[in-house]
Amino acid sequence: MTAPHISVHASAVLVGDRAVLIRGPSGSGKSRLVFDLILASQSGQIPEAMLVADDRAFLEATDDGRLRVRPAPELVGLLEIRGLGIRRLDCATAAIVGLVVDLDATDAARLPEPEALQIRLQNVELPRIPVGSGFSPLPLVVAHLTTTEGTSSLRP
Repeated sequence: MTAPHISVHASAVLVGDRAVLIRGPSGSGKSRLVFDLILASQSGQIPEAMLVADDRAFLEATDDGRLRVRPAPELVGLLEIRGLGIRRLDCATAAIVGLVVDLDATDAARLPEPEALQIRLQNVELPRIPVGSGFSPLPLVVAHLTTTEGTSSLRP
């Protein structure tokens, strides 16, 4: 049986086949990161990206153990762009979350502990990026989407 959906103060952008759920306090840059990811996809840095939700999203666990995100019905296709106001964009009306980004995270670190890079939402375990106040989240998200974990290369 699926858990009921919950409303969260968050934005989400579909990148490829998984959504990036962006959480943080008002003014922390959630909408900006959504638009930055869309621009990064248009320049070919990451797979195609599309708005899912801005400012408020609904989360629900699926029967197969994944987390689905949907926009608030009254905000479908709307994104706040600071300096321009509310703009309309093409959007997805639902997506499976593949990554959580927490802006202004108090546990952000240069070399975060493994447990800081995971989060459980609606009983679904997901990868997480904690981003400290004053740091740009875009390079971290692009790195997560385009690289793999590893250690430094050995050179002869």
